[in-house]
Amino acid sequence: MKQRQWSFLSNHTHVMVALEADPDVLVRDVAALVGITERAVHQIIVDLELAGLVARTRVGRRNHYTINRGAHLRHPLEADVAVGPLLDLVRPTRHRQPARHEEAVGRGLKSSGPA
Repeated sequence: MKQRQWSFLSNHTHVMVALEADPDVLVRDVAALVGITERAVHQIIVDLELAGLVARTRVGRRNHYTINRGAHLRHPLEADVAVGPLLDLVRPTRHRQPARHEEAVGRGLKSSGPA
């Protein structure tokens, strides 16, 4: 029996982890890290903005993303959990590390499938 590929965390969470790691990251780099299309990343960022989880600020020709670490998760089962502690669990090193695609590949972070 072939084992199904699946990920414990959603693509929305993966995008938030990437934005938290590098608030100035390019959408194409997030797409490469998460393993989804740029269009999907754009839609996820819109979803996160509408939910008040992410704020996007234009800086010149680029975007800067700020995570609302105090916002709570949306599902009733986790409604008492704030985003910040979840991100800390997933990525415990709080110092910012670039999530650029080229650097991620160089560090072996780009996966061939969902984590």
